[in-house]
Amino acid sequence: MTKRWIKRPEGSTWGDFGEDDQLGRLNLLTEAKVREGLAEVQLGKTFCLSLPLDFPGGAVLNPRRHPPQLSPTLQDGCPCFNFPLSRLDARNNDVLCDDQVTLALQYSTQWDSFAHVGAFFDTMDDGALHKVYYNGYRANEHVVGPFDYQSGADVAVAGPHGARALSVANFARKCLQGRAVLIDLKKHFGLGRTYVGYRELMQVLKADGITVRPGDMVVLRTGFTEVLVGMNKQPKKDVLDATGAVLDGRDAELLQWISDSQLTALIADNYAVEGLPARESTLGQRPSLPLHQHCLFKLGVPLAELWWLTEFADWMQEQGRHAFLLTAPPLHLPGAVGSPVTPVATV
Repeated sequence: MTKRWIKRPEGSTWGDFGEDDQLGRLNLLTEAKVREGLAEVQLGKTFCLSLPLDFPGGAVLNPRRHPPQLSPTLQDGCPCFNFPLSRLDARNNDVLCDDQVTLALQYSTQWDSFAHVGAFFDTMDDGALHKVYYNGYRANEHVVGPFDYQSGADVAVAGPHGARALSVANFARKCLQGRAVLIDLKKHFGLGRTYVGYRELMQVLKADGITVRPGDMVVLRTGFTEVLVGMNKQPKKDVLDATGAVLDGRDAELLQWISDSQLTALIADNYAVEGLPARESTLGQRPSLPLHQHCLFKLGVPLAELWWLTEFADWMQEQGRHAFLLTAPPLHLPGAVGSPVTPVATV
């Protein structure tokens, strides 16, 4: 029992890492796991795993998320780009550029924090459903938006708004560095849309001789961003919806494997990691994003999307390697639900 919940979701890690834990499975990303990652470095060769942050282009993949907008800051009301500082002091011969950006934090290569997806759940074991997030952190108290959405009139909520708990800034402080393994689904399933469940994933791991150790970050190459980049910021949703392998979030065995493996993060080069839409279910009320709910809400396993893996995955395949050192901290932005990231693989 904690001050926020009496009952936790079945199979969750709520409370396992402490009453006020906000890191979930990232607690398994220990100093020993960093050393394991360092032990995989043989050459000191590095790969950038980020797309340019103005990809995918437009707002086709998600109408809420728009490309970044760069603009100059202002100096005495003037755009500070190629700005001669002699205007401020005739003795100064510097020329200055200074800019700012309006950015949807989950537009491109990104991390999802635990505040990204919550659920209705009976935390107090009294039959009443509450909107909560990982470890029982509550909507409108710990994750605060402008409105408390109710069945009647929406009620305004006083600021400051944002993730007062479960912010992605927790991941930044953790640093997110350690041993990771690359699973190349494209090699096995090609570029067609394939729902990968437990059986298919185990076949790939066996065929490639891959072992996922407790504390590992797992990176999935599907080829999705390869097709996306080829569209040159003019994404075609119908084509992308049929592109690349996706995890089958409705596969109970796959979700159980994610629990049992004690992996610390699930990362993919596709949009959402899991299949959208999820396979149909005979269940009544159910999550539309079952893998998101299992990982972010129940286990405290971060998800990451739209990574650029092409050159890195091809090189790893040529070398017959799967494990590497991954360094991927998000922005240290308090209150943010997600964050861009410039991941680095070192081999």
